[in-house]
Amino acid sequence: MAPSPGAQRAVSDFEVSTRGVTLSGEHIGEGPAVVLLHGLTATRRYVVMGSRLLERAGYRVIGYDARGHGRSTPAPARGEYGYEQLAEDLEAVLDALGVRRAVLAGASMGALTALRFALLHPERVAALGVVTPAYDPTAPSPSAQERDALAEGLRSAGVEGFLAAYDFTNIPEQWRKTVETVVRQRLSLHEHPEAVADALEVVPRSRPFTEMAELATIGVPTVVVASRDEVDPSHPLALAQAYARAIPGATLSVEEGGPPLRSPIAWQGGQLSKLLRELASQADFGDGA
Repeated sequence: MAPSPGAQRAVSDFEVSTRGVTLSGEHIGEGPAVVLLHGLTATRRYVVMGSRLLERAGYRVIGYDARGHGRSTPAPARGEYGYEQLAEDLEAVLDALGVRRAVLAGASMGALTALRFALLHPERVAALGVVTPAYDPTAPSPSAQERDALAEGLRSAGVEGFLAAYDFTNIPEQWRKTVETVVRQRLSLHEHPEAVADALEVVPRSRPFTEMAELATIGVPTVVVASRDEVDPSHPLALAQAYARAIPGATLSVEEGGPPLRSPIAWQGGQLSKLLRELASQADFGDGA
């Protein structure tokens, strides 16, 4: 199905109840579906950062808050925030909205949710946007301790406790204030911060797949969007490169190196949307997407 550029804008909120949680989301526009999946501690606002390019290009853009995040309700149990549950939630959203096949584009946790879903349900994925993946299947939960500290800070003292536990020293000084502002803003959007704290403890210990070699079975157009370590060391460039090598035919996109340091593509909604528009143009949506 080809998109219809300039399709009338129609914004609709939705809720999907599945396995003890209610997921809150919205879909905008008409045409083949592009589903946006946000990262840990973020919300659906923080994938393309408000860019409307995909919608204007004739795609139906779907975003929702992951369980426990934003307006979505907490999981029934503290341990139910792993990739198994996140992929099941994605399936429930697609089913509820009548989407048979879609482009999936996710950042960090969202990227890995999309990959797990693609491995389990390849027939439902038209293309993949894998943005700043942080999971290394060869490393035993490398970021768990850091995330535990953030979770404890959030539980004990809310947003200020989270910020006190956040390591800003790895971020270039020119962007620290901006990053702090963004972190503060996105944390304020969560209706259930204690659930976000639970997710902070569970997600880094969850494994969306066990070996990089599993990604060789992915057979749809894929773009891997990386960031340079000088700007975003928590999402290593070498790891993104490994994902791009493991997925057949995948392309790698990363901002130019400095100096001067450049803002990552993943932080620029308009630039990321352009990549996703190009990706979606290569996708085979079949019928009923």
